[in-house]
Amino acid sequence: MSIATTRLNEVRTEVHISHMLNPLLDASIAQLLHSQPDKLLELVAQHGSPLNLVWPHAFALNTCALQSVLEQHEVQYSIFYGAKANKSHCLLEAAKASGIGVDVSSIYEMRAALRAGVPADQLCATGPAKTQDFHRALVHAGALICVDSLEEFDHLKTLLETRTEATKARVLLRYRPKSGAASRFGMGASDLLVCLHLLTRFRAFIDFEGFHFHLAGYGFDSRAQAFREVADFIDAAREMGLNPSMIDIGGGLPIRYIEPQAYERFLQNDNTPSHYYNQSVPKSYYPYGSNLTASQWLTSFLESSFSPRQSIAQYLKANRIILALEPGRSLVDQAAISVFRITRSKKLANNKTVLFVEGSSFSACETWFASEYLVDPILISTAPTLPTPMQAYIAGHSCLDDDVITQRLINFTVSPKAGDLLIYANTAGYQMDLLENEFHRHPLPRRMVATCCTQGNYAFSPDY
Repeated sequence: MSIATTRLNEVRTEVHISHMLNPLLDASIAQLLHSQPDKLLELVAQHGSPLNLVWPHAFALNTCALQSVLEQHEVQYSIFYGAKANKSHCLLEAAKASGIGVDVSSIYEMRAALRAGVPADQLCATGPAKTQDFHRALVHAGALICVDSLEEFDHLKTLLETRTEATKARVLLRYRPKSGAASRFGMGASDLLVCLHLLTRFRAFIDFEGFHFHLAGYGFDSRAQAFREVADFIDAAREMGLNPSMIDIGGGLPIRYIEPQAYERFLQNDNTPSHYYNQSVPKSYYPYGSNLTASQWLTSFLESSFSPRQSIAQYLKANRIILALEPGRSLVDQAAISVFRITRSKKLANNKTVLFVEGSSFSACETWFASEYLVDPILISTAPTLPTPMQAYIAGHSCLDDDVITQRLINFTVSPKAGDLLIYANTAGYQMDLLENEFHRHPLPRRMVATCCTQGNYAFSPDY
């Protein structure tokens, strides 16, 4: 472990960073941790534990990186931030400031995006279970609607036929790729063709703009194959006199939490039952040490073959098609850290140690999905420490045995104590608030917006 030291009221504050699954850190976050760890102690003392610190400057950097790739390949594009990845208002404001749209999956996400100033015509609504009120609000706003099924098409058509206003619905049709045949989302080829024929009869109500699909996993090659499948429907729609101009490939761009070499080394050498308190190795993980960044993934996708003589980027340009993306996690890469205060440690009968923290696994959710967050926490010690190694798993403060933040046994070179902090890096993407609730009537974790000021100083304000 590496150690950085500061002083807080004459008490030494030390930062201990693991060498096993050491998190990659944004430069501004790293500077705060190493030069002002006492600031984190002050913030937790004031706002409680766990505390989420959100860094919207990272959102802008991630957006610019993707835009740069798209512009280098000279394709027309629309980016919609997948708002479900995080509930922070400041990240919606960051999307607005970056000039991109927002992918909303409920009327509540839609209202939040509009409050943040995102133009209504830059909203795209996905998901199969849109209510009539959601449909009505989307049509009124002029947002883009991804129609998931023939049934949704019929519901939307009925709504439009009974409206007194002349507003038309802007529509994408959601395709279910062959590789996702078992999915409940999207339409197969036959239903998609039925929708296209219906669209030719309802031009007075519906503006058809193109197609959408979304796949699980993080491979660019599976997206390229689905893209090639959708292109056949572009041709079919144009033959019917329709004018599709967009293919939306959804999200699933990977991010890199730790160095790929460290990740592979852990999986090959250390990922055994003995490294887990419950003696059970999870069956799957997010690819925390991804070989590709989001920008590299997008480059690989655009340069994939569409045909023997044409790349996907060349097809998009030649056919005047807008490429739409709905990145969530990849736009909030490095946009938050989550701070947990340690309550106590406890020796267990099997010679293992558990660290209890103020907070629960509802605010760090991988164990609820039978997986693990393969990123080591950073320990901030509030008093002088001796090199007394400890191996411990980390549990929440609830009365549930399953309230475990990590079953993985973390190796500490010094023994954490009550009042020390554990910093989990890069938690903005689904980690910090996907499952948050007020179990045991604990209040929801506070979130603060971090602003980088001059001369290495930082300002923190509430994120509402």
